[in-house]
Amino acid sequence: MNISLLLEMAAEAGADRIALVCDGKRWTYGDLLAAARGAFELIQESGAEYVALLDESSEAAVIALFGAALAGVPYCPLNYRLPDTDLAALLGRIAPALVVGDEERVGRIAGDQGHTVYSREEFAMKTQETVPADDERMYDLGEGVAVQLFTSGTTAAPKAAILRHSNLLGYILGTVEFASADESDAALMVVPPYHIAGISALMSSIYAGRRIVMLPSFSPEGWLQLVEQEKVSNAFVVPTMLGRILDAYDKAPGTDVSSLRAIAYGGGKMPLEVIQKALERFPDAGFTNAYGLTETSSTIALLGPEDHRAALASDDPKIRARLTSLGQPLPTVEIEIRDEEGKALPAGEPGEIYVRGDQVSGEYKEKSALVEGGWFPTRDAGYIDEDGYLFLSGRADDVIVRGGENMSPGEIEDVLLTHPAIADACACAVPSVEWGEAVGIAIVPREGHDAPAEQDVKDLIRARLRSSRVPEKIAFVQELPYNEMGKLLRREVKKLLAD
Repeated sequence: MNISLLLEMAAEAGADRIALVCDGKRWTYGDLLAAARGAFELIQESGAEYVALLDESSEAAVIALFGAALAGVPYCPLNYRLPDTDLAALLGRIAPALVVGDEERVGRIAGDQGHTVYSREEFAMKTQETVPADDERMYDLGEGVAVQLFTSGTTAAPKAAILRHSNLLGYILGTVEFASADESDAALMVVPPYHIAGISALMSSIYAGRRIVMLPSFSPEGWLQLVEQEKVSNAFVVPTMLGRILDAYDKAPGTDVSSLRAIAYGGGKMPLEVIQKALERFPDAGFTNAYGLTETSSTIALLGPEDHRAALASDDPKIRARLTSLGQPLPTVEIEIRDEEGKALPAGEPGEIYVRGDQVSGEYKEKSALVEGGWFPTRDAGYIDEDGYLFLSGRADDVIVRGGENMSPGEIEDVLLTHPAIADACACAVPSVEWGEAVGIAIVPREGHDAPAEQDVKDLIRARLRSSRVPEKIAFVQELPYNEMGKLLRREVKKLLAD
């Protein structure tokens, strides 16, 4: 089956029902389906092998996703925040593509790659004007790749994670009831379009028949304003967003958020004090912690509203601790905790999280990461308690997850080691109330040099990388801890920085 079936079913059930609100414009389900079929024609004419989105969330993201599905080419939303060099390399890997978004930038950095480029406005207009040439037009059967997402660049060359129609439909059909939303239900979407959470939330809302309200560029004030104006009932946020929303709400307590019934969050570690505050400020909303990965077509475990309320109200430390858990696995997937040899571990024993199920791809364009039995090793470390609750205890590969953004310690260390006064350096995650995790670094000054000023270190990283990589904690040490095999013991550095 093709994921376009989700939109076709929604349009058949309610063609005149409002499906999407963006920048004040309203689209019905019938409008979106007609535009997706128009996009199919544009894709066919262009000869593109991919459909790429280089833009914020808008109606173009919906039209491009389903238009690409009908045409049988992968939809590949790109991170528009990447530096030109990195973005040009990714565009080169999907050439020739039909690219929707920043025409000037694509022309400047990838003008010789053979892409067909439309601005957001031109793409939306042309897809509405283009009428399929044949009412009996044959669309793709959906046996191949529906979405290709590049990993967030924790290595020099991001991997191309691929999700087949069967993976995405396995998630949606297994977790969402068709046409289950009331006509008044509205879901506020603010997650970037290049994130799997945004794609899966979009498909879930369409299959349920929910009105999607898009906020292309996040601000906590704008988020609260849309909740009040559109009577938003559902929302998905990352932890950093929720913290800022709560601060803004405290400054404008008269904002009417009474329509909010369900708030899901994920993409990074939620600080305990933030979720406690959210439960107190929005007592009528049901909170859900959704844990998933790109390679699993989004969510594989949930901590639901009742678990949140029970944990907040309990004096039992064990029950209270569930606020920091990922909840329990979806009934459509299996999760195991395994040791370094791949052996399944009993309840309470920490190890690496493995998952399998129809929605699990575990596949990259370069190669499959699945192991025997169809299991996918997530590279996340955690454990399952005796009651079946999944807890995340860290990243198996030491990736720093700041506000839902994955960062490689190695790229930060490489920059630090270019400083003439730094002999050795280690970057690792430190707890952050605002971001969940932030960057902490330990530095060994080079012999014969004074230790560099902290501000100089921050300026170096900001200039060579991005501001998100700038450390919140810096420690100067005589040496870094290594084991007998020469492996850096990051866990010891984390303890040092915590102290």
